[in-house]
Amino acid sequence: MGAGLALLDFDSDGDLDVFCVQSGDLLDPSGPPGDRLFENDGQGRFRDVTERAGLREHAYGMGVVAGDYDSDGDVDLYVTNVGPNALWRNEGDGTFRDVTEFAGVGDPAWSTSATFVDYDRDGLLDLFLANYIRWAPERELECHFRTGRRDYCHPNNYGAPARDTLYRNLGAGRFEDVSVAAGLGAAFGNGLGVAAADFDGDGRTDLFVANDMLANQLWIQGADGRFRDRALALGCALSSRGEAESGMGVQAFDYEEDGDLDLFITHLRGQGHVLFRWSGHGFVDRTAPAGLSASTLGDTGFGCGFADFEHDGDLDLYVGNGHVILEEPFADERQPYAQYDFLALQGENARFERVAAERVTSPRALGSTRGVALGDVDGDGDIDVLTTDCGGDLKLLLNEAPKRGSWIAARVLERSGSDALGARVRLRAGGRDRWRILDTGSSYCSSQSPVVHFGLEPSARVEELEVHWTDGTRQSFGALAAERTHVLRRER
Repeated sequence: MGAGLALLDFDSDGDLDVFCVQSGDLLDPSGPPGDRLFENDGQGRFRDVTERAGLREHAYGMGVVAGDYDSDGDVDLYVTNVGPNALWRNEGDGTFRDVTEFAGVGDPAWSTSATFVDYDRDGLLDLFLANYIRWAPERELECHFRTGRRDYCHPNNYGAPARDTLYRNLGAGRFEDVSVAAGLGAAFGNGLGVAAADFDGDGRTDLFVANDMLANQLWIQGADGRFRDRALALGCALSSRGEAESGMGVQAFDYEEDGDLDLFITHLRGQGHVLFRWSGHGFVDRTAPAGLSASTLGDTGFGCGFADFEHDGDLDLYVGNGHVILEEPFADERQPYAQYDFLALQGENARFERVAAERVTSPRALGSTRGVALGDVDGDGDIDVLTTDCGGDLKLLLNEAPKRGSWIAARVLERSGSDALGARVRLRAGGRDRWRILDTGSSYCSSQSPVVHFGLEPSARVEELEVHWTDGTRQSFGALAAERTHVLRRER
């Protein structure tokens, strides 16, 4: 399945650094290669600072999420593994310290995607993570391709879906597992993707889990602080055909720019990816009208992200693709699991048009992409793409596409200097509102840039940037200049 990555500013110098999760040998996780941290020198080059940073992580890695759990202004890392997870505290001097045991967050399950979220609105970041299946080496099965060649197994062959985990931040660096008390023990799944957001607009954070070949879960938080799975009632548990699909990557975003949040989920080849639009009372499948049905049917998608790559005021889509089962014809006989990634630009009538693979990048784009993280890596104002390959290279795709308009970006901070995860940002420009949510834990097993970015169509003038904080308060920062990244810090 492969692992993810993070784009984060661990050294607080204003540019994005890279943390790569690596897997390896399940029977000997103590061996190489180990996770890696690369520091951005601000001049377009990176250096491996893993050893200097003290990040001695050699577990079988899956995912990572970045966030300031201790509210000291430095970005920390939570790494999910097959086996105990790890919390790395940023010491503020370029090093990290393993505080897993002290914090009480070493979940021993097979964890995948995770997200930091202040679900109880007490000003402290809590931690939610998806777990896959209850697995151990002695429970491994032998499965085969139809030609007799050994292949990977269907997750439901194991009959062991897992419960997801919610850790409540108690302060002073400690967490408490409140999964069962919060109601999350009511349903199990093969969790791969997570998204934390207020989907029903009641001011409380909800939790969405994309499950692999089991019904998705949408945990709606009630006034009592408990979560109840409403995915089936709200229309996002199954496909429009009433079938469970192979949910992998997920992103909550505002497709229609109407102020509420929609869902995008990547799936296995033959299923097609799904775009669910929030109707005010539930989700409606808008995949076909958005032009994403036939164009994604042949793909097996993992990490994903939306951004305005060409600065025309509309969100575009990038999906990392790569098979998990042997399916002919192969794009490359030497890489039977390899596929080309998916890039689609949004055009008229809110439809996405796929860009031919040869126009996206070099032939090196063929691979088994898993993690996808979006952010302005080279500091030129547009959004770049960083991907991990299962058994292959790390790929950094710099955005050199012609731009139609301009841009504006913002780093949104709490009073402590921590990124205000969960906050929503409204941009009014050219007489039109657009929305972004500050959510680093989307995609698949990956952590996104904490900077919100808006493309601006030609001649559009920024009229206002307004932040909707997670406690329901709002703060306007007025008409800010385009073509720069602003720091928006909470005042009250």
